[in-house]
Amino acid sequence: MSKIILSKNFIRNTCKLALNEDLFPVGDITSNILENNITKKIKLITNQSGIIAGLDFFKQTFNLIDKKIKIKLKKKEGSYIKKGNVIAIIEGNIKNILTGERVALNFLCHMSGIATITNKFVKKSGKKSKICCTRKTIPGLRVIQKYAVKVGGGTNHRFNLSDEYLIKDNHIGASKSLVDIVKKTIKNKKEKKITVEVDNLKQLKQIIGLKFDTVLFDNMSPKFLKEGVKISKKYYQTEASGGITLKNIKKIAKTGVNRISVGAITHSAPILDLKLHL
Repeated sequence: MSKIILSKNFIRNTCKLALNEDLFPVGDITSNILENNITKKIKLITNQSGIIAGLDFFKQTFNLIDKKIKIKLKKKEGSYIKKGNVIAIIEGNIKNILTGERVALNFLCHMSGIATITNKFVKKSGKKSKICCTRKTIPGLRVIQKYAVKVGGGTNHRFNLSDEYLIKDNHIGASKSLVDIVKKTIKNKKEKKITVEVDNLKQLKQIIGLKFDTVLFDNMSPKFLKEGVKISKKYYQTEASGGITLKNIKKIAKTGVNRISVGAITHSAPILDLKLHL
């Protein structure tokens, strides 16, 4: 699996792209109306409880606009914050702070939202089943979204299509034989891990004993999932996906499945409501 590395250069370049998008071609024409050299202190406050993530992106955004802007953090990355908490104090030229406000908050609200919803799934699933993200991410933002999942206590699944083999229903449909495509993949694995998706126990029994790594149970009820895990656990790691919600996650985890993939923690995560208060 590809490692997610949030280097200083990566964070800087990501924030730079976001600022270019927001300020092209002539900058913040509204904030430019304000007088120069007005210094203000602004509080970063949360309107919701949750997990804070993305503070380095928040700081870097302002640093790119004005290196003289001072940011004093009151909370650490990954910490639990309560409604009304002051997360940071920002001090500097108000014109420059307002110019970077939305970009900085966009990073922080989005990443904190992902970390928060991930943490809710992690807490409800218990310690035995890992909560994993998927490739259902916003194009260009996969790295930061998967990073936010880790901040929330989740586990990263494969980062891209080169990381491992994942034989899904459409691959099986294209080859017309589940057993044949699994055997062909095993021959060509080249030290990559192999996961095979099954929709029912009949498919599982066709491939049981073949040398791959993980069996993925897709949209299977807790009853059949539990039976599938029992059949598979001697041979493979097990995974569940499809239709996973906060309402049914406990039932899914109780089946004994090793990991649970939840696309919603990235593609449908609500933002955490944060604001800058003058």
